[in-house]
Amino acid sequence: MDAKKAYPVVFLPGAIMPAAPQYEPLLKVLDGTVEPVLKDLELYRDAAPPPDYSVDVEVQALRRVADDRHLHDFHLMAYSGGGAVALAFIATYPDRVRTLALSEPAVIPSPAWMRAEAAYYAEIQAAMALRPADQLREFTRLNLRPGVVPPPTPPGPPPPWMSLRPAGLRAINAAFHNTHLDLDSFRQYRRPVYLAVGSLTHAIEERKAKTLADLFSDFRLEVYEGRHHFDPPQRAEPERFARALRELWARGEPAA
Repeated sequence: MDAKKAYPVVFLPGAIMPAAPQYEPLLKVLDGTVEPVLKDLELYRDAAPPPDYSVDVEVQALRRVADDRHLHDFHLMAYSGGGAVALAFIATYPDRVRTLALSEPAVIPSPAWMRAEAAYYAEIQAAMALRPADQLREFTRLNLRPGVVPPPTPPGPPPPWMSLRPAGLRAINAAFHNTHLDLDSFRQYRRPVYLAVGSLTHAIEERKAKTLADLFSDFRLEVYEGRHHFDPPQRAEPERFARALRELWARGEPAA
């Protein structure tokens, strides 16, 4: 890649924090080396989740954003719920993504995966039925290993977007249970994949990593010691994370 040319990268956030604050620390480190497209989830396009909301709604919205930016292909970086969308996107449009970088995707969006992990996701679904404050507390607990202390509540009033999150979390978790992709559909993606996992996140992340390693022919896992789902490396260790991304993107660039 020409030294003056920036990598075209689409960034997808999770289902709680919007893309801009989620990736702000990372983008400061990557300044000048990326042409970032921050794509928030369609889940929060309006004051309530779309009535027809599904993972495919997110996939098609991502395709439209790429088309509008004239990005025939691009690098894709995604976290948590956005990671599930990214996996669905590369299963649907494998030729449009040069590399895929994931930070603890919420699920592998396939009925086979959801059935295999039914007990865990039943607990998540039960948490979604709780009142908002209890919902987020239980959701946080379920994403951590036993005994890990949850992150403290940030000081001051919550940001305005936080009021939309209880309904959004319910909608996206319902959508995960209605996915339709076969696990084998991910195998058609043969470009480099990078997965970051925190050592303090629930053990389901280890099982996701093993499944993804089996599905992707060019796969690298990196474990971040002392990190977890709510202290992810893109925010907690942006310099280290940026090095991994640059290596990934360099390998995924088309030949001159």
